[in-house]
Amino acid sequence: MKLSRFRFPIGMRTVKTVASVVISMFIVDAFGMTDSRLIFAMLGATAAMQPTFRESLSSSMEQITGVLFGAIAGLFLRHLPTPMLFNTGLGIALCIVLYNALRFRFSPSMPIFMVVLLCTTPDIEAFPYAFGRIWDSAIGLGVGMLINTLIFPYDNSRQIRAAVKSLDRELIAFLEELFDGDDVQPDAKRACAMAEDIERQLMIFSKQRLVLSRRRQAKELASFTRCSEKAELLLSHLSVLHHIGKPGCLSPDNQRRLAEHGAHIGVSEAPECDLELNLVTNYHVAQVLTLRQELLDALEN
Repeated sequence: MKLSRFRFPIGMRTVKTVASVVISMFIVDAFGMTDSRLIFAMLGATAAMQPTFRESLSSSMEQITGVLFGAIAGLFLRHLPTPMLFNTGLGIALCIVLYNALRFRFSPSMPIFMVVLLCTTPDIEAFPYAFGRIWDSAIGLGVGMLINTLIFPYDNSRQIRAAVKSLDRELIAFLEELFDGDDVQPDAKRACAMAEDIERQLMIFSKQRLVLSRRRQAKELASFTRCSEKAELLLSHLSVLHHIGKPGCLSPDNQRRLAEHGAHIGVSEAPECDLELNLVTNYHVAQVLTLRQELLDALEN
């Protein structure tokens, strides 16, 4: 197997994560670097590296809450007059039970990590250690949030534009297959999947905070929202065309419009076409072509 077949993609998120971790460690190093400080700074920096501002903020809150909760629980449990392993197990159970009782959506792994460290390392100074880990995590989270949301914010507008253009190509392919003259009907699943991808990407885009490009984001959000609405309407018409079975004959106007879009259509002879079926087919084809153009116009505005 040739080595050229392997790809090693390095995206912007990878670059941002590396930069966040290195800068966090550099800052922590100024306060006297230790292995545990590096670990917590690294965990904080990576936790903040999420696709949207809301997710970054939620992940950061999860991280700092977990460290704080674990530090408090560990400080209390390590002073109990019971064996170390018993205290550790009790602390783990306490973290899990409380997280479930409070209906936290995130994992209790961070407070458990803190409890295990404090309960199984009797030679460390508990309070300074706990406070230091909170501080180290805060440094990593702060650097990660700064880089991820301000300096190099995640921007998936290109993905949305690419998804809309892919849906446009799929529409033409669907109509070509629908009117190719055989009895095999095209499947609308691919178009549905593409429309769902647009909706998913739009949801991510709406949760982002492009601080330095707020006007552009607001304008593009309005444009992408219109695209999503047009795509949803398109799917309803495609669904009808998919379920009518063998389509009717295309009107000269729809034949012309399809040809202008580069579609290669095999048109059936008129005597074989039912009048009512013709009306239904041409109505939905016309709506698809109109909405397709409105979709592209919304993308450019």
